[in-house]
Formats: sequence, structure tokens, C-alpha cells
Amino acid sequence: MNFINRLKDQMGDIHTKVEEANHTTGAILLDVRTVEEYQRGHIPNSVSLPLDRIGEIDKIASDEKTPLYVYCLSGGRSAQACNILKSAGYENVQNIGGISSWKGTIE
Repeated sequence: MNFINRLKDQMGDIHTKVEEANHTTGAILLDVRTVEEYQRGHIPNSVSLPLDRIGEIDKIASDEKTPLYVYCLSGGRSAQACNILKSAGYENVQNIGGISSWKGTIE
């Protein structure tokens, strides 16, 4: 099984995960693409925190128990972000994949 297929197996369906995030108290839908990518279009209710600034997560989620649903373009950067967040002590972090699989509304 190649890397992309393993990521997809770990992530599940982005639509299901966004719905879950929207119904989870205190959850943050985190877009780790660049600011420019985010400005060109993002999933509604998401917050931009580019991967190269992931260390600033405490400005968005100071509680390490905050549910974080992380996405990027295809799932690679969000996987990296999740590993960094978990290493920083965040306990409830999910890589939900890439916006390239998103068929819903884009803001």
C-alpha cells in the first residue's frame, strides 16, 4: 500500500470529519495550507494556521485537550502538522485529509 493510500485509510472521509468537527463542542477546523491558499478558498468555519507557523497553535487553542481537525491540500502537510501538535502535547488531533477531496461549499 502506498503512502497516499495509507493516509486515506487513516483519515477517513473529509466530509464526515468536517461534519463531526462542526458538531463537536470547542473543536477547531484547522487549515495548515499557506495564507495565500487559504485566501483562494477554504472550508467554511476553518481557521488558518500555516504549517510553517504551527508552533503558534497556542494562540488559537491554548488547551491541549481542544479537538483539532487538521487539513491541507492533499493530506501530507496536515499529517506533518498532526505529528508536531501531538509532540507538543495536543491530545485530540485528527488529520482529516485534503481540501482537494472536498465537494462542499468553499469560502
